[in-house]
This record gives sequence, C-alpha cells and structure tokens, in this order.
Amino acid sequence: MSVVIRLARAGTKKRPVYHVVVADSRFPRDGRFIERLGHFNPLLPKDNEARLKLDMDKTKAWLAKGAQPSDRVSRFLDAPASSSAPRATTRKRPCRARSARPTPKPPLQPPRLPPRSKRNGARRWPHRFVSPGSAPRMACAAR
Repeated sequence: MSVVIRLARAGTKKRPVYHVVVADSRFPRDGRFIERLGHFNPLLPKDNEARLKLDMDKTKAWLAKGAQPSDRVSRFLDAPASSSAPRATTRKRPCRARSARPTPKPPLQPPRLPPRSKRNGARRWPHRFVSPGSAPRMACAAR
C-alpha cells in the first residue's frame, strides 16, 4: 500500500475546484481518501491568496510518514513561502488606436411571437382544404 498526496476534482462542469487529499494510490481519483489537507481553485488569479489553501503542518506530517506527492502537489510544495503573499502584476492596457467613439449598439428588434395555433382561428397552411400529408401530386413527366 502506498499513500499519495494528490488532487481530487470537485466543482461543477467547466468550474473545477480541487481538494488536496491524502489517499491510497489504489483508490480512484475522486473517490475515497484518508484526510483532506486543503483546496486549490485554478479559476482564481495567481496572485489571489484564496487560490491555494494548504495545511502545511498536516502535509509535513504525512510527508514524514512516507506519503508521495503527485507532480502538481510537489509544485505547490516547492513554491517559495513568499508566493502566498499577493504579487504585483503588470496588466496590459487595452489598445485605443482603433476608434475613440464607442461602437454603436444594434437596433432593438421587436419580440418574436410564438406561432398561433388552430385554436386561435389561424390557419397554418395557406391552402384551405389541403393538409401537409395530402398535398396534390404532380403528374409524372415520364408517362
């Protein structure tokens, strides 16, 4: 039996959140685990403190017991301690070279009404006595 520290996926479709867990290597990725050590939210910016929350005391205890971290978790552990503090980032300003005027909005369209039914007295077919299944057939030109 080998014990690993790895990420277990949680969250909804296209909105992942990962739990940092200690689990037996034979257990499924999102299945049973021994202990939860923290969480990781990849959708948050890298300078956000809430992106990675990890209990380092528990993690060091499990590493001392022989737990093997996965590749991603080992990157979290190798990151310098100062990386948890917010870093200054330089953001690119949007280019204003195209036009100073804002783009015009498209004109408002009237709302589309649902098709009227026969109960309202409207006819779906333009022909008075012809239904879709009994349309008049054209004479075959090969005769």
